[in-house]
Amino acid sequence: MEVAFYGAVREVTGSMHVITANSDKIMLDCGMFQGRRKDTEQKNKNFPFDTKSIVNLVLSHAHIDHSGRIPLLVKNGFTGRIFCTRATADACAFLLADSAHIQESDANYLNYKTLRNTLLSKSKGKNKNNKKSEIAAMLKHEGNKLNVEKINDLIKENDLEYIRPLYTVEDAQNSLGHFDSYPYRVPFEIGKEVTCMLFEAGHILGSAICLIKINQKGQVFRICYTGDIGRYNKPIIKNPCEMFPEEDKDIDILVMESTYGDREHEAMEDVKPRLKKVINDTVARGGSIVIPAFAFGRTQELLYIIHELYHSGEIPRIPVYVDSPLATNLTKVFGEHPEVYSDETVETFLSKGDNPFSFKELKFVSSVDESMILMRDNTPHIVLAASGMCEAGRVLHHLRYKIHNSKNTILLVGFMAQNTLGRRIHDQGLEYEKSGRKGEPPLLKFLNKEYPLKAHVVELGGFSAHGDKNEMLRFLKESKLKIKNIAVVHGEEEQSIAFAGFLSKNGYSAFVPDPDSAIQLP
Repeated sequence: MEVAFYGAVREVTGSMHVITANSDKIMLDCGMFQGRRKDTEQKNKNFPFDTKSIVNLVLSHAHIDHSGRIPLLVKNGFTGRIFCTRATADACAFLLADSAHIQESDANYLNYKTLRNTLLSKSKGKNKNNKKSEIAAMLKHEGNKLNVEKINDLIKENDLEYIRPLYTVEDAQNSLGHFDSYPYRVPFEIGKEVTCMLFEAGHILGSAICLIKINQKGQVFRICYTGDIGRYNKPIIKNPCEMFPEEDKDIDILVMESTYGDREHEAMEDVKPRLKKVINDTVARGGSIVIPAFAFGRTQELLYIIHELYHSGEIPRIPVYVDSPLATNLTKVFGEHPEVYSDETVETFLSKGDNPFSFKELKFVSSVDESMILMRDNTPHIVLAASGMCEAGRVLHHLRYKIHNSKNTILLVGFMAQNTLGRRIHDQGLEYEKSGRKGEPPLLKFLNKEYPLKAHVVELGGFSAHGDKNEMLRFLKESKLKIKNIAVVHGEEEQSIAFAGFLSKNGYSAFVPDPDSAIQLP
């Protein structure tokens, strides 16, 4: 029997591990790698094993870095079941379709650029600007939409390399038929003599700690996979589970995340007053607040706290926009799963017949035209838009209109992976703030243009959905799990190594596996 570590090993994205037990191969998560296109393309396309050999998959939660390659797994021949909580299954219906749409859109745009450049290179002696306009008119229709059928025909005619999406919307829809959802604390079979139970992880709605029990040749082994461990006393959802069955507390190996393995967050109780200050300071300058927010989890937490601040009259009731069709749909998923809400959420809102995610000033932006009007709005407002790491989506256009105005604020409320625009805004923006905003502002290039980062950049680390090193240690201690060994994953290398050392100092046996390595269980 073994546990193999294939993804999110000495890095953050692409979570994927495989348990081999009683000749069955069972996957833990099937995440997408995120970062530079050229670095991640091959990682995402190719699985390091025969996908048809996987019997079943256990999914810890719906975030794309844990679920995003499921449609490709199914497309490549996986025929098993995907086990998760009910909230995770409902969220995946939207998240995977959105991911597929992005894959298709990116491929279409790259094909357009390849063809346009080829046609331009063949038009020697002609006015370049005029030719560009001619080509654009030929390859687009209905305004500015790509004529995908025409582009594909011309790519074939010119014998050019055709870029294919990782998977399509149809592939994503097909994968949903493989999902089986279960409540927390209900055991279910995932392989021969292998069962699983899910427990609250406190990370996002429906996130789960997966406890897997294996009976092999009369001997019982237990493998626990944390997925992503959340923070304590977060709004909306319950804390990470501390009550495991007494008979299942002996854990042979715990596969544990380490996103913030060497950091300490602001206290959760500090988040609301700091958000209040950011909003009041920005409104006093006559500016707006742009929040790059993950559509699932972060957006809903922010809406919850803004709603509380409006209730108490601590901030001006300026308009709040959610400019993300995906976030709009996922907010509905939150509304459909009150069974996983924390006691505080029930008491603050539900007991009074109030919806945490609905208030007068809140508007959900649906159409592109509405979004374009909002981008040009110079009156004070708050806009939450995807993507959370500023790599794609409508947030890029809000930044395009707001980043060069010192009245505005870019509020960072989550982890920014290396090599993303979000990380560049974080690093360069906070360094500029630290200098007292002296000298020329940093220049950031996105959407093929450079913009001066004159907007204020503020980071609220307390909004993180990942526990810091002390909160993860708290989970270990308060759960009273008796753990023989801890495999530290899902963290940039320095974070994972630091967290393994931190665990060792606190009496735990911990190691950081290498990519594509495996550990044997006796």
